[in-house]
Amino acid sequence: MMRLSLLTILLAFSAAASADEFTYSWLQAGYGKVDFDDIDVDGDGLVFSGSCEINDEFFIFGGYSQTDLDFGIDTSIWGAGFGYNTSIAENADLFATVSYEYVEVDVPGFGSEDENGFGIGVGMRFLPAPSVELNGSINYVDVGEDDTVLALAGLYNFNPQFSVGLGGAFSDDATSWTLFGRWYFGRQ
Repeated sequence: MMRLSLLTILLAFSAAASADEFTYSWLQAGYGKVDFDDIDVDGDGLVFSGSCEINDEFFIFGGYSQTDLDFGIDTSIWGAGFGYNTSIAENADLFATVSYEYVEVDVPGFGSEDENGFGIGVGMRFLPAPSVELNGSINYVDVGEDDTVLALAGLYNFNPQFSVGLGGAFSDDATSWTLFGRWYFGRQ
């Protein structure tokens, strides 16, 4: 359950934000904290992700996170997928994703265990002001067990190439917060 919650949190932040016009070509790095609701295990780690437009409607994306949890437990999560986006208003985009997911958990004294599965998600990006983006998504991931996550994020765009953001992901099992920086490529 713990590794599935970490995976759904990563997936939740694998398809998100921009400025002026929406772009799906970016690289992102961040620091995050995760708290599990039903067990006394917390942790923090680094998250790296990216996305690249194939054309105006389709994009590919991927991500990796390394999280150090209490009691020396380490997790590695990889994901890669394909997405579709469409404009629903001048300042709003709707997107949907499907992905392959891989999770490895290493517990001291017990070794490591890994599993793979899939994820699907749907979300919206909204620009309430030229330098501010808000986005949200609902993501379902099935890797051994299934989990659903609500992800919300806000970004401040310093210029067309760089943004910083804060995001939260909420499921029945875990809550996480991530502070990240994003660099957009292919933008003028």
